[in-house]
Formats: sequence, structure tokens, C-alpha cells
Amino acid sequence: MENGQIMEIPSKIGRMEISRERIIHFPRGLVGYPQARKFVLVQLKGNSTFLLLQSVDNHQLGLFVVEPFGFVPDYQVQVGNTEEKILRVRTIDELTILVSVSIPPGKPEQTALNLAGPIFVNTREKIGLQIPQLLMGKPGQVYVRDIYAGGKEGSEEIDAG
Repeated sequence: MENGQIMEIPSKIGRMEISRERIIHFPRGLVGYPQARKFVLVQLKGNSTFLLLQSVDNHQLGLFVVEPFGFVPDYQVQVGNTEEKILRVRTIDELTILVSVSIPPGKPEQTALNLAGPIFVNTREKIGLQIPQLLMGKPGQVYVRDIYAGGKEGSEEIDAG
């Protein structure tokens, strides 16, 4: 059902209504999905830090994402001049930075953050880019269980319902 500014799309977590104004354009697609250009960020649960980056055109393509700094405070990323121009920003501070979250089926204890392929979003202009990083001796992914074992208390379950 499409009605003016609202459209209904299938997603990894069921059908959802989204506003066309929330669609984020990825001019280069995502790594491994260069044809996927239109996405929407969906809050999974009231105050969850986890989001769903759902393709508008391919209902099977949806990534759980999270801002990494609450998990890895010293995480650093770089954006080149070309990417800044594409994203229409002057500094990295104007961007929301997300990393994908992988959760192996039946093994939530192996939930990992992908630090090597962050996703940068200019929420004002609705433009996004995935910009692979050279992490220079740091791991490309980090397991959430290791973060919490390292001193952080508590954990958060990802619940789409």
C-alpha cells in the first residue's frame, strides 16, 4: 500500500510503513550489494541502541546496525575528501556512524560488531556511504561478549518485536 509520502515495504522483521522522507540514498550501495541504493533506518524497540538498516527495494537485505562508540569508545574512523563531498559534509562530526552487527542463528553469544566496514550517514541530507577502513593492527570485528567481559556491565538483547 503506497499513499503519497507513506509506503509499505516488506522487511526482515515483517511489513512496515515508512515515510518516503526517511529514505537514505547510498550512491555506491553497500559492500557486496552495489545495486542496493535506498535504505531506511528503523528503531527496533523503544530505547534499543540497535537499529535495522533495511533496503527499500530488496526486503531480504536488512542489516542490524549500532553506533559503535558505546561499545568501543576508542574506535576511530577516517573519511576522505571525496567521501566528504559525496556525503555533503565538511567534517566527520556532521555524520552518524554505524557498524553492522552479525548475530549467527542460534548463537547470540557470538554477536559481533563489524568495525572494518562502517556506514556513514548524513541524516540531514539523507545520504549514506559504507567506507571500508584500514584498522592498522586492530581487529576487524569485536564480539559483544568480549566487550562486556572486559568490564562493561549488563547487556542488551536484540529484539525485533
